[in-house]
Amino acid sequence: MPLMTFSERDELGQVTYVDTEHVVVQITVEDALQKIRVGNIVALETSKVHERLIAIVDKVTRKYVEEIEEEDEEDPYILPFDNIRVNIIGTYYAALGEKKNVFKRGVDAFPRIDSKCFLISGVNLQQFMSILCKDIVPEKRLKIGAFAIDKSADAALDGNKFFQRHAAILGSTGAGKSWCVATILERASALKYTNIVVFDMHGEYTKLAKGADPIAEYFKIAGPGDIDSPEHNILFLPYWLLNREELLSMMLERGDQNAPNQASRFTLHVRNLKGQTLKKENREDVYNTFTVDSPIPFEMKELLRLLKKDDTDKNIGNGGKIVKGDWEGKLTRFILRLESKKEDKKYGFMFQPPDEALKYDWLSNMLCKLLGYSDGQKGIKIIDFSEVPSDVMPVVTGTLARLLYNVQFWMSQEKRTPFTLICDEAHLYLPVKEDADAVQKQALFNFERIAKEGRKYGVSILAVSQRPSDVSKTILSQCNNFIVLRLTNEGDKSVIKNLLPDSLRSTVELLPLLDVGEAIVVGDAILLPSKVLLDKPSENHQPVSATKAFWDEWDKKSPDNAAVFAAVEAMRSQHRG
Repeated sequence: MPLMTFSERDELGQVTYVDTEHVVVQITVEDALQKIRVGNIVALETSKVHERLIAIVDKVTRKYVEEIEEEDEEDPYILPFDNIRVNIIGTYYAALGEKKNVFKRGVDAFPRIDSKCFLISGVNLQQFMSILCKDIVPEKRLKIGAFAIDKSADAALDGNKFFQRHAAILGSTGAGKSWCVATILERASALKYTNIVVFDMHGEYTKLAKGADPIAEYFKIAGPGDIDSPEHNILFLPYWLLNREELLSMMLERGDQNAPNQASRFTLHVRNLKGQTLKKENREDVYNTFTVDSPIPFEMKELLRLLKKDDTDKNIGNGGKIVKGDWEGKLTRFILRLESKKEDKKYGFMFQPPDEALKYDWLSNMLCKLLGYSDGQKGIKIIDFSEVPSDVMPVVTGTLARLLYNVQFWMSQEKRTPFTLICDEAHLYLPVKEDADAVQKQALFNFERIAKEGRKYGVSILAVSQRPSDVSKTILSQCNNFIVLRLTNEGDKSVIKNLLPDSLRSTVELLPLLDVGEAIVVGDAILLPSKVLLDKPSENHQPVSATKAFWDEWDKKSPDNAAVFAAVEAMRSQHRG
């Protein structure tokens, strides 16, 4: 018995036009046009009795045509010609092999001219919504809200497909992106061995780790105030973790005529210093195959000593005469830039690490905190980047992403457990390649590699951004799932339009009309591209980014002079305290 049955009262009209993108239905039933709205779901007849094409109403129109009677050509009747345009998104089968009541994306055959069209509403709508989620095993369901067309039906994603094939949450500021992320993290936290790393640019998600009901571990990239006495949850990313290109992107001025000499001596000394560490640690097996990019500790002060020696050493010329050295004076500017970074406390997380961070096993222990497991440890890790200087943000995020990915890459296949990187404010460090500077390109290379290859090794990206037009097209094009909240900028809308299938591109026009917490959800993880009313996270886990009620606070809350003084001191010390 089919779950959905249609009667005359559900009939709307007949198909009059068919192409690969749209189907036009002429409304032939009186008052049917009053029941139709853009976004409604309809069913179209096929040549098979137990099969219906499912489509979404894209356009509703009323045109007027003249009908001239032969007897009175001077007094024509003006008659309405009503039609709707729909996009086919899948097929409903009352029976498919041994299965009953199945909905599948895609179309095997298009409708014929004069095929009947029915509105899916009432009981049929409820039954259809139940079909959408029935094939998702309950423990794999990722509930994110309710369908706008039937608020009693849960909008659930297939958790496997959502995380394994990359995803993006996009929308203007204040549209509800952070709430959506927090809700997803809440749902994921119920799993026993969740493995998610959140790159939190502004400390928005701290309540998930520090609130009344923590579901995550909190880490913070060391700020200037954390350098001298770091707590256990303070992360350092010492300089030796960066590969050659990442370090040079921060130090080298490509326009300097001595840039090739500087890069050459830097590379030679770093390789030799790393080799010395391996010999000291009796790691002969690693020594035989390591490269200058291998993450092996070395002393920065020793590197500076060697560079300064190069920069000042003289040569012995003919007749024993002292002449200018091969590198003399050519490394001076490079050394100055390196020393200024080393002494600046805002870069202390990189150039002033504690002695512990120079030990050979430090990297393994640090990555175990982020990817490993121990009793009582939460599987979701929030990493607060809020005190990282913006000029090195791309290198920092890119280096950490590269390390996490490489651990997975080099791990034996049977030992891998998948993890997801949630890239909050992705436009800050994953820009369009053509707009990226030398520093940003280093981060882009790492993240784009994950986007293109990560699925094979159990690594996925969930990009979150308010400016899709400023995010790497390579990364967005690799995403198979999109949660798109309100967007009003034409450039951003254009990006979304290009990412969606042809049959859904008209959906983009709905984006400026979405309310806070409403989203269009499209992708492999959801069978029906739908408008969804997103769930709010619990009170204990709501992000700090909640929009301020300006008018209310101006009426009730007095500015605090003492807080201004404290903020000025925090600004001077580069530490919130």
